[in-house]
Amino acid sequence: MELLRKWLGHPEDIYNLLRFKMGGYRAVMPRMDTVSGGGCAGGGMRFAVAGARCSRRSFAAVIQALDGELRHAVCIFYLVLRALDTVEDDMSIPLDVKVPMLHEFHSHLYQPDWKYTESKEKDRQVLEDFPTISMEFRNLSKVYQDVISDICHKMGVGMAEFLEKKVDSQHEWDKYCHYVAGLVGIGLSRLFSASELEDSIVGQDTDLANSMGLFLQKTNIIRDYLEDQLEGREFWPREVWSRYAKKLSDFAKPENIDVAVQCLNELITNALHHVPDVLTYLSRLKNQSVFNFCAIPQVMAIATLAACYNNQQVFRGVVKIRKGQAVTLMMDATNIQAVKAIMYQYVEEIYQKIPSTDPSSNKTQQVIASIRAISLPGGPMASRHHYSPIYLSCAMLLAALSWQYLSTLSKATEEYVGAGEN
Repeated sequence: MELLRKWLGHPEDIYNLLRFKMGGYRAVMPRMDTVSGGGCAGGGMRFAVAGARCSRRSFAAVIQALDGELRHAVCIFYLVLRALDTVEDDMSIPLDVKVPMLHEFHSHLYQPDWKYTESKEKDRQVLEDFPTISMEFRNLSKVYQDVISDICHKMGVGMAEFLEKKVDSQHEWDKYCHYVAGLVGIGLSRLFSASELEDSIVGQDTDLANSMGLFLQKTNIIRDYLEDQLEGREFWPREVWSRYAKKLSDFAKPENIDVAVQCLNELITNALHHVPDVLTYLSRLKNQSVFNFCAIPQVMAIATLAACYNNQQVFRGVVKIRKGQAVTLMMDATNIQAVKAIMYQYVEEIYQKIPSTDPSSNKTQQVIASIRAISLPGGPMASRHHYSPIYLSCAMLLAALSWQYLSTLSKATEEYVGAGEN
């Protein structure tokens, strides 16, 4: 019955889930076919796509929606960074072994037989079968190889730097997010330009590309407070949280919930400063598949921040956007005006929730004002879906009659929705 209550509370989700399942996903992921045939590529790439699906199944579907040879290059880029990340995450590797591994990892791309078979991580397949990945890497055009190798090298060095130190200042928070996500945005942007599907400025403007990655990474770090605490990880910057508590773990205690939410709101305000860069970056994209690939995670992020803002549940469990909400975002975020409208919608939602007593309230209002100015530059907001009372009444009736079926449908669409959430 809990699922039924959710559908009744948001009847438009029923329509959007059905629309997505019955073909709407093709607007953003037209190549969601199997590995064989027209996937990322043939031959050895069948393993590569299978490897991507094994480690992040939904992300493989998003990659396959990209056009031309860019699809192949991004797939290999993803798998190389997944292998590097697996080394970083593996706590069974001693630091005196792991640090040089991270520094030298990019060199293994040119060593046909290199692999690592001692990992204990769930994604260890990408290390065990690395010769297949590196072979496909060496089959790429040199312009793609140079980008992937360079980003892999810089990321490995950055990961090694933060192995033994915590994130203290806000500057270090930005630096950590740059290493693990900003560099991904920069690398992808350089691949977009190298493919000639996008103009050279997209790959050259590293500040905007970096902001794309930082916005996503900060959103994940903010949302995942409790999960990271349970696993012994801390990514919230000490400079911020130390103004509210003696230890970051104190936020999970019920008696500290008020100051915990104030700290949460300050970090969300920090993350919102990247939105103007995100909109500027997206406004430069010309290729539809690249636009969808870049825009969907960004609108998922702003929706997630709106759900987390001033929300005590961040410190008690998992805050996630609804699946119907997610598929609506995926289908709507196909042009810059629609994305601006989505950003406007969710920053307005945050604005309405700003407590007058919140220490960051003025800063939050200021950054929202700057986003408003970019989202609505003198023109009407792009149209979004609206539903009449008659439609909503019918949808509520449909929910009451079909909630069990929709439970199954929700599971069936999880892979597609996850592509945007990840």
